[in-house]
Amino acid sequence: MPSNDVRTLLQTAVPTAAAGVVAAAVSAGVAGGKGALGAAVATLVVILFMGIGLVVLQRTARSLPHLFQAMGLMLYTAQLLLLFIFVAVFKDTSLFNPKAFAITLVATTLAWIGAQARAHMKAKILYVEPESSDAHQPKKTGSSA
Repeated sequence: MPSNDVRTLLQTAVPTAAAGVVAAAVSAGVAGGKGALGAAVATLVVILFMGIGLVVLQRTARSLPHLFQAMGLMLYTAQLLLLFIFVAVFKDTSLFNPKAFAITLVATTLAWIGAQARAHMKAKILYVEPESSDAHQPKKTGSSA
């Protein structure tokens, strides 16, 4: 994985994890140990889903740049759908507090999206491939007179 990709992944995962720690602390205060566990599980789910999505999107951009925008839209739609399915499957669980899980899932997803937007805006991405100085020299054709 190129260093820009790793940097983007770290710039999105670290703030998301920090938001998850805050959510776990708040959930522990409000709902006890099950609330903290629900917040921790939600944070891990978001980092896993969004991290895999970011890696897939970066590989698509590199190998199939003409599909990048469509792939991004499809990927984010699929991620949100999977997160909704996760909430629906675990809404009646007794392993952890489902409300803390759902609220943390939304909060950390928003933290991920915000951090990803910030990382993208701060990245120095070339929009045009610069030409070498030799490539722009006009070739001599025809007579020199």
